[in-house]
Amino acid sequence: MDGDMLGKGGGTTGTPVARGRSPWRRGRVTAALAVVTAALLAFPGAVPNTPGRLGSLLETFLPWLGLAAPVVLVAALVRRSATALVALVPLTVAWLVPFGGALTAGDVPGHDLTVVQHNVSDENRDPEGTARTLMEAAPQLIALQELTPAALPAYRAALASRYPHHAVHGTVGLWSAYPLRDVRPLDIRPPGFGTDWNRGLRATAVTPSGEAAVLVAHLPSVRLGLSTGLGSAARDRSAAMLGRAIAAEPLGTVILLGDLNGTVQDRGLAPVTGALRPAPEDFALSWPAAFPLARIDQVMARSATVVDIRPLPRTGSDHLPVAARLRM
Repeated sequence: MDGDMLGKGGGTTGTPVARGRSPWRRGRVTAALAVVTAALLAFPGAVPNTPGRLGSLLETFLPWLGLAAPVVLVAALVRRSATALVALVPLTVAWLVPFGGALTAGDVPGHDLTVVQHNVSDENRDPEGTARTLMEAAPQLIALQELTPAALPAYRAALASRYPHHAVHGTVGLWSAYPLRDVRPLDIRPPGFGTDWNRGLRATAVTPSGEAAVLVAHLPSVRLGLSTGLGSAARDRSAAMLGRAIAAEPLGTVILLGDLNGTVQDRGLAPVTGALRPAPEDFALSWPAAFPLARIDQVMARSATVVDIRPLPRTGSDHLPVAARLRM
């Protein structure tokens, strides 16, 4: 009887208790979650965009998947799980490959042009203060979106002394320290939008490094809903139109400044990111201003290099401004 009881409850082999003590058997669920997260980081394109454009939603917040790493580490240490610790390695590598450079990015010497991109918000009550904040970055080009007829005179007055050349079309504008010519609307209005929707312009900036086509764009807003997912269809169609305009631009050097309502990882912006080089990976998050989660305000270029990008102090907008330096 005693030997039978020992075999059932107190034996040293084949018991649940013994198996539970193995560091390779503990934390297998945590390890599995780490592996899945690593796969999502490495292959976000494998997530389909239907239904609800889930792929684009994942890509919008892709860097934040890195927060899984410290969670897995803590869980592995608490559970004393060797399996979870091993699974932490591919997760860490999968995050460092696309985003690790942002942790070590330092000052990059050598640039020819500084630009500022800012969605100033049509509810901004302090356009003068906003303009002062943007000028503190000492840019040569300033692109603004969500300009309203009521606020436009204030921006013109505040920026006039340092930026004598400017162009406005609809709700977007460009202020320049250099002469502007060949200014015209940029047609990025998707089908079904009214003729009063004017959110793009194109101008040639005559810089000391040569002429550059400067495009200012504000793509349609994106909505997130429980039943619809990421509502980005109109933005994606507008991005396709912007991509065609970039491809058709005769000038070799192109600079795009805009609120694209998407991150450079978002496949919906592929027609644009495939034609231009974005800023290097950085945590210059711009939206929402109160707690930035993503950079949807972009600076990209062709035949020029965006060497760095950084957020500027908060203004009266729900976006943070971003400043970028370019090597022409």
